[in-house]
Amino acid sequence: MSQIMKGLFFSSCRHVLKSSSVVAVVVLLTACSNNPQPKMYGALQAAETAIADADRNGVNGYPSPELVEARNKLQQARAAIEMEQMPLAVYLAQESQVDAELASAKATLIKEQQVNDEIKEGIEVLKQEMDRNMGAGS
Repeated sequence: MSQIMKGLFFSSCRHVLKSSSVVAVVVLLTACSNNPQPKMYGALQAAETAIADADRNGVNGYPSPELVEARNKLQQARAAIEMEQMPLAVYLAQESQVDAELASAKATLIKEQQVNDEIKEGIEVLKQEMDRNMGAGS
């Protein structure tokens, strides 16, 4: 009879261990899927990259107001992390990224406008030279 009891006991233990293992895996997967940290760190990294790109794309070495704002929001995002306010940190990091991308786009636009103005100026100089040459040839 003791053999039967031992068999039942070990069978029950195995069943309980299997069940608890399944529960542990479910809890672990749930915890990992709800963890905002990967999203938060991804948002921070994206903001930092956008700010670095905007710095490289800057015009005449002067930071735009949008770039200053992007840096401020990134700093606020880091402060939110310290206060363990992860959703706010993600939001601020995303805002920082958008501000930096706007600064970069505006810098690109200014550079392209400068190139366009230089081309127009060159065309005007060529027209004047052509007019002089046409007048000298008559």
